[in-house]
Amino acid sequence: MKLLVKFFVKIMVFFSSLFPRTWLRKSGAWVGFLWFDVMGFRKKIVMNNLDIAFPEWSEEQKHKVGRESVYQLGYNFAEFFFIPSVTPQWSDKNVVFEGWENVEKARALGKGMFFLSLHLGNGDLAANTIAQKGQEIFIITKRFKTQWFNDLWFSVRGAKGVQYIDAHGPNNAFEILKALKKNAALVFVLDQYMGKPYGIATTFFGKRTGTAYGLALFAQKTKSPVLPIYTYEGNDKKLHVVIEPAMDTLKHVTDDKDQTILNLTQSFNDKLEEIVRKHPEQWMWVHRRWKDF
Repeated sequence: MKLLVKFFVKIMVFFSSLFPRTWLRKSGAWVGFLWFDVMGFRKKIVMNNLDIAFPEWSEEQKHKVGRESVYQLGYNFAEFFFIPSVTPQWSDKNVVFEGWENVEKARALGKGMFFLSLHLGNGDLAANTIAQKGQEIFIITKRFKTQWFNDLWFSVRGAKGVQYIDAHGPNNAFEILKALKKNAALVFVLDQYMGKPYGIATTFFGKRTGTAYGLALFAQKTKSPVLPIYTYEGNDKKLHVVIEPAMDTLKHVTDDKDQTILNLTQSFNDKLEEIVRKHPEQWMWVHRRWKDF
């Protein structure tokens, strides 16, 4: 089984390298079609989430955005195996970096940096293009229990230099601090639900939910800058990677440590909500974001 999967991955990487990105993305439309239009998998969750976030929208508008968001997942899946074929020359033609000077400003401080991000656009592809620009980057993420599948999956995701830290690993705090000392960027993806003990009660689009507080904890401890970052597919058919200026985290600090962590985490949620509102059709609405905390 392991050898069969390895062979499949090599074949997919090879064929993905032969076609233009626009063709690859369109080839993933069948995933969205089967998922949303035929099987209706999690369609009710998508629509319920949109009811929470945009109650003022018409049903037609919610359906259009929800459908497109699922199709976007199909597009991203289709170009997943293209990641090992990315070159700086390809990035120059197909990727638009907006706000790269904010990374350079943060790097000049020499304390490393945190990237506040979410499931919008093709984050894996964007992360690898960032690594190719010379910025060392780590993503905090969960690991798979099956080791050989875990190795294969992350070998593709990080084919161009992206590194990963286990979100629940026993040494993750040490690894994060070690990466900061190397002036690396650490990506925290905070748009998914997180219950206790790793999450705290917050609001997102005005509704109570649980959000991981790890980024707030490390930002407060290290004083390293927090830069919002996201990707989206532009009308020019290029991948846009947007890096916003570092957030003002000091204004959320109080004498109460727990209150400070809550304030910071809520400010991160507010920023992510702002980003989702810019490109709602490209966010991952299939996730149960508003579980009871």
